[in-house]
Amino acid sequence: MNYTFSNNGIDTSVYYSEDNIKDIFLPLLKRMSDLRKSKDKRILVMLAAPPGAGKSTLCSFLKYLSENTEGLEDISVIGMDGFHRYQEYLLSHTIVRDGKTIPMIDVKGAPETFDLERFLDKVKSVASGDVCGWPEYNRMTHNPLEDAIVVDSDIVLLEGNYLLLKDEGWNKLSDYADLTVSVTADPDMLRGRLLERKIRSGKSALEAENFVDFSDMYNVRTVLERSKDADVRLEVLSDGSYRGIL
Repeated sequence: MNYTFSNNGIDTSVYYSEDNIKDIFLPLLKRMSDLRKSKDKRILVMLAAPPGAGKSTLCSFLKYLSENTEGLEDISVIGMDGFHRYQEYLLSHTIVRDGKTIPMIDVKGAPETFDLERFLDKVKSVASGDVCGWPEYNRMTHNPLEDAIVVDSDIVLLEGNYLLLKDEGWNKLSDYADLTVSVTADPDMLRGRLLERKIRSGKSALEAENFVDFSDMYNVRTVLERSKDADVRLEVLSDGSYRGIL
């Protein structure tokens, strides 16, 4: 099935095979629906994946399937990107990496550039069943848009890079999940995808390469090497198809 997802004005078109839909995506959605019914409360599902793995597009497609497949409960999708610290903060604060002090803006997207405390508070609120506002990240202004989404559904799918990170503070997030999902991929494939994404956003090939190799790939390694195992583990392959990992 061909599917097009628009994120901040950038369209991404993907193809999901019928086998993946039948054998992976629909069973996952049924598991969510069954879990919601058995617990008789809102459930929070966390899907973690490295940059470039296509998590936002996948989550949008899962939402589409939930709304268009008989017998499944609708899901809503939220992301952690709305908890990026504001540009003003990143421009005025520094971080030490490889023994060098550099502006936070140079590594935007690293765990340290998110407001983890505020993120945790919101996750707790969602997990408790509250109807609440949720921020979205705007790629045009490069800042969060507060309360862009109202979270009021019974199945909430939260996507992000660092939801299963083992690091202090981040390791508390998954305590609030009823189900966790991880997506992994080959780092070289992710690098190619990230370069393409940066070039499509207007950067030159050299600018894209410099940023991806210094910042994005550091974040890829962080996710791949420092994340907990999930309840459901998937791998996205070079052709865009998925397989389950036992």
